Amino acid sequence: MFLTNHDVVELTAWRQKLHAMPEISGEEVATAAEVIAFLAETAPDKVLSGLGNTGVAAVFNGAEAGPTVLFRCELDALPIEEISDIPHRSRLSGKGHMCGHDGHTATIAALARGFAKARPKRGRVVLLFQPAEETGAGAAAVMADPRFAEITPDYAFSLHNLPGLPLGHVWLKEGIVNCASRGLKITLTGKTAHASMPETGTSPMRAIAGLMPALTDLSGGSVAGGDLVLATVGHVRLGEPAFGIAPGYAELWVTLRTTTNDQMQALVDAAEHLAQQAADAGGLALAMDYHEIFSHCDNHPDAVEKLRAALDAEGVTHEPGEALRASEDFGRFGEVSRSAMFYLGAGEKHPSLHNPDYDFPDDLIPIGARVLMRTARDLLG
Repeated sequence: MFLTNHDVVELTAWRQKLHAMPEISGEEVATAAEVIAFLAETAPDKVLSGLGNTGVAAVFNGAEAGPTVLFRCELDALPIEEISDIPHRSRLSGKGHMCGHDGHTATIAALARGFAKARPKRGRVVLLFQPAEETGAGAAAVMADPRFAEITPDYAFSLHNLPGLPLGHVWLKEGIVNCASRGLKITLTGKTAHASMPETGTSPMRAIAGLMPALTDLSGGSVAGGDLVLATVGHVRLGEPAFGIAPGYAELWVTLRTTTNDQMQALVDAAEHLAQQAADAGGLALAMDYHEIFSHCDNHPDAVEKLRAALDAEGVTHEPGEALRASEDFGRFGEVSRSAMFYLGAGEKHPSLHNPDYDFPDDLIPIGARVLMRTARDLLG
């Protein structure tokens, strides 16, 4: 174990500090500053800040030529009000680390302490603290940054905690591990009217009411079967919050999800067709636009084998597990490298991700760090 007890105590305290100061996607300025300050004592050979907006990358060089190995975590929190009474609960109303990115950040930061003590023998390690994972924009922004060319990896690794899985137990498999998804915003515009004379306007009420079950009914299949189709209505707005006005405007937000990227277009076409039918039937103007576009995440067999060897060497229990419906923008790094992500159990009865009472289990920091450090040493010495 490369971390001392003192290291673990300090990393835990730092993780809890991050938990109390959550910043949502694209706003991770203070969190990035905390990362840079933490990294300073480990003296990386290079630090890139402001990467893809607020991202940070720390580079540790080996003495000999070799591959570039990237370890990635996420900086952002969620727009969720925390309801727990833990001492380190969020100090910011309406924002909380309800996905565990604070814990992932502490785990990757732990690696910096290890490489400060002993650089890799060959190649180089890149520790990437990525912004805006929750919106799907962060990985794409980092990769679009011209400076990413300086750190483009041969291998990329990441982890994510997973409530429902026994504490410290790992799921790791080849192939698809996260689904593709995107948010579709449907806007229907008619004409407002006095509530006493709704016939003088054009209301989107019937259109929006019919669209919700119609879109949901597009769902079917499963991740395990490789044919998941899922449409989830997440938000609806109809008219104004007033009793005297018949509505003339409506919005419907729906998340479209498929197992793979190439299955998405058929779902998009079906959803857009339903929206157009509803608009035409109601005499409404229609607008549609897309947000938070995630590619599927595909674990490369070679990268998976490297993680398996590390898990075995560190005595961490693991099994293939299953792909998740959830999306994850780490999949984009698979476009330029051999990449793999594993899931680290947060406990069978632990609150679920994105629940308002979720908190990252600090016991996972040394476990995750051991596995990733072993992976790095196996590849780079």
